[in-house]
Amino acid sequence: MISRIASILICLVFTGSLSASQFSTEKDPFSYHENATPLKIAVVGLVHDHVNWILGRKKMDDIQMIAIVEPNQGLAEKYAKRYGFSLDLVYPTLEAMYEKVKPEAVTAFNSIYDHLAVVEFCAPRGIHVMVEKPLAVSVDHAQKMIRLAQENNIHLVTNYETTWYGSHREAYRFIENEGKIGDIRKMVFYTGHQGPREIGCSEEFLAWLTDPVLNGGGALTDFGCYGSNLATWFMRGATPVSVTCLTKQNKPEIYPRVDDDATIILNYPKTEVIILASWDWPFGRKETEIYGQTGFVFCENGKHMRLLEAGKKEVQEMEAPDSPTGINDPFHYLFQVVKMGYKEPAYNLSSPENNLMVVQILEAAKESARQGKTIRWSEFYK
Repeated sequence: MISRIASILICLVFTGSLSASQFSTEKDPFSYHENATPLKIAVVGLVHDHVNWILGRKKMDDIQMIAIVEPNQGLAEKYAKRYGFSLDLVYPTLEAMYEKVKPEAVTAFNSIYDHLAVVEFCAPRGIHVMVEKPLAVSVDHAQKMIRLAQENNIHLVTNYETTWYGSHREAYRFIENEGKIGDIRKMVFYTGHQGPREIGCSEEFLAWLTDPVLNGGGALTDFGCYGSNLATWFMRGATPVSVTCLTKQNKPEIYPRVDDDATIILNYPKTEVIILASWDWPFGRKETEIYGQTGFVFCENGKHMRLLEAGKKEVQEMEAPDSPTGINDPFHYLFQVVKMGYKEPAYNLSSPENNLMVVQILEAAKESARQGKTIRWSEFYK
């Protein structure tokens, strides 16, 4: 198994501030400088449906897309027609792209397995990398990526939709800064939808998303990572004592090679985390329930929240305030990190430390499901 010391060392090289917070809740750390030059980026891959996020993003002066790397010409033409970019921006390989243009950063929208290859190419050339969640398909890949980023002094950022939820930022402030519910005792994360095919994901996306090698699993990987990421943030980077996981194939006729439902239980000394990740929900959901010693806070989506705090009998219904510019959008966040020198706090939602832990949790969960037993962290990662 992976050396525990090596794992710790990889994390420490990326530790700047020891704050566990993704965002400062005392003072907005971001400011937009109109005289700053845009961050020149290349989009690597069009086979991840999340690529619509950047291609359809409202034009701002913070980033400039100077290239797209996609070998599938037909796919590139489809997106060019949809979003109106020139096919002159499209290159078949990273090598062909780099011969012509020199991006400052890339955003990877390819398979999870291919994240490592992107970092292997970009890191030695000083190109910063942002990947879609999760960081990697395995701990081995994750450690290689982090090592390369550290050795070549580049930023390695992992993007989750839920990072930009105002409700999560507000929940963290309630718990960490204001102590509204006491110490955390239980967290429950509901993540997933009816299934990627059922909701109409593209065939290019499905081709790798339902592949056990290219995605690293099914619903366990695709949606188990959200709860693992948030739990690691709220737990300030603590490692679980044990990981237990049960996976199912409720729809083998649709997803014959991967799980479509996973329940992950993370056991900490005084806290239990339950992650319900599924491609078999009757509707899409990304909900968070956090129970403390004296109350609870629920994030029903990115905005709507419910809070029961210490000494109060009534549950408060509330809308989370909009997050400031820079912490409501992954691409402006990347601009702030690369161009404005924002230093990611340790174990924040986008950081290498947090996302190595996510991959470790997922790998232990897969092994638990395979063996049908609880995995003790200290034994698995020794």
